[in-house]
Amino acid sequence: MPTMNMLQAINNALDIAMAEDERVLCFGEDVGGFGGVFRATSHLQERYGKTRCFNTPLVEQGIIGFANGLAAQGSVPVAEIQFADYIFPAFDQIVNETAKFRYRSGDLFNVGGLTIRAPYGGGISGGHYHSQSPEAYFAHTPGLKIVVPRNPYEAKGLLLAAIREPDPVLFFEPKRLYRASTGEVPEEDYQLPLGEAEVTKEGTDVTLVGWGAQMEVIDKAVELAEKEGISCEVIDLRTILPWDEDTVAESVLKTGRLVVTHEAPRTGGFAGEIAAAIQDRCFLYLESPIMRVTGLDTPFPLTLEKEYLPDHLKVFEAVRASVNY
Repeated sequence: MPTMNMLQAINNALDIAMAEDERVLCFGEDVGGFGGVFRATSHLQERYGKTRCFNTPLVEQGIIGFANGLAAQGSVPVAEIQFADYIFPAFDQIVNETAKFRYRSGDLFNVGGLTIRAPYGGGISGGHYHSQSPEAYFAHTPGLKIVVPRNPYEAKGLLLAAIREPDPVLFFEPKRLYRASTGEVPEEDYQLPLGEAEVTKEGTDVTLVGWGAQMEVIDKAVELAEKEGISCEVIDLRTILPWDEDTVAESVLKTGRLVVTHEAPRTGGFAGEIAAAIQDRCFLYLESPIMRVTGLDTPFPLTLEKEYLPDHLKVFEAVRASVNY
């Protein structure tokens, strides 16, 4: 298998989807000849022409409104929002149109073919307008699916599944992994299931749950924990909505402890939903309070980014506190 970074895997997935189905269209700000600000759509316009891979005006609400219209008419649009931080002007279109289109029409119409890609998260010194993690805003909205890959293999398989999914999907791509994360990726077409978490490591003392770039952070924390004899079970949620509650609950019933980590601020973050659900199902089996390791309740800082991000040392301290409670 060839080795790819995450950008190459995403580009490969888009190439496969566009080659297989002429209804698949890619568009967004600078995605055409320029290949996108991170080059995720490089060469797609050359291969498929300006009618299937093209630039849009700099208007996010218009991009998603246009995508909704295309999807309602039978196209399979893959719309790029240049940074996830810029998705908020399109919030109304996503939560009031995209998510509700099928429901409000009584299944006469739908925009299920729509996939919205967006680079997200911190770690590139982007400051507060290029570093946010907005998944929790959208997880409150029935009718959407939310996916976050952790490596190139996952990115390709999950993106192909998202494009072919009969529900609209928000596909958040951890931008600090774009070139930093590499691995073997099959050249052929494959899909990974949406809505299913993956147990990436089995253990007996504590369960750690995360997604996207935090999985790398968790792995480093687990190395420290194992030096102290703590056996960690690690779960990559992969899909935030719907999230795989059963897999997490089964793990916590075994370990009796749970640590959840994400980059987004603590208050209202998706870790709170996970903690509440697992407390409902596993209360009598818990050996310690469920721990959250998250970003801070402040705007995302520029010069203090490393202090803001939930790193492996913060996760390790939470693991140790949980085990020693």
